[in-house]
Amino acid sequence: MQYGIRSVSMDDIANHLGMSKKTLYQYFSDKDELVTAVLNTHINEMQTDCSHCRVQAIDAVHEIFVTMDTIMLEIGNRNPMLLYDLEKFHFNAYSKFKEHKDKFLYTVIRKNIEWGIKDELYRSDIDVDVMSRYRIESMLFPFNVTVFPPGKYNQASISEMIIEHFIYGLVTPKGYKLIQKYHEQRKNKISYDESKN
Repeated sequence: MQYGIRSVSMDDIANHLGMSKKTLYQYFSDKDELVTAVLNTHINEMQTDCSHCRVQAIDAVHEIFVTMDTIMLEIGNRNPMLLYDLEKFHFNAYSKFKEHKDKFLYTVIRKNIEWGIKDELYRSDIDVDVMSRYRIESMLFPFNVTVFPPGKYNQASISEMIIEHFIYGLVTPKGYKLIQKYHEQRKNKISYDESKN
């Protein structure tokens, strides 16, 4: 997550774990198998986090803010080259990530939009399927190294801007008031956390 996949060798991993490369190969036949195992664990953690966000949420708008906080922690430690490495060099692992994105995340986003429409926080004229797919694809946009070269842009900040832009496009006036409320609460929490450091 921190250095990208391609730049970390099996030697690096074995050294970090304090074992020989031979021992590492007793557990994983090659780097591709190791990457797939790590990704499976990470996907399970992400799915647990997403479910947790839903349980914590007071309403659909709040769920977006709770999710945003979780995403900011996650992205802050992620190398922007990670998805590129995954897609280019580890097809099986990338296929699993794509399935997670296209099925699990799609369902999470769709349920959020339906919840918001039901509670009249999101506009009723929204095409739920199209907006769910749009949101999924926009999640990956900050990691497009051609558009946002690493070092020049902060992927976490870009992700936050995209999420905010997305939710402003969904809400009714009632939902807009909640965005303002949760945005203020979040700003106050960040200010408080920074003052403690």
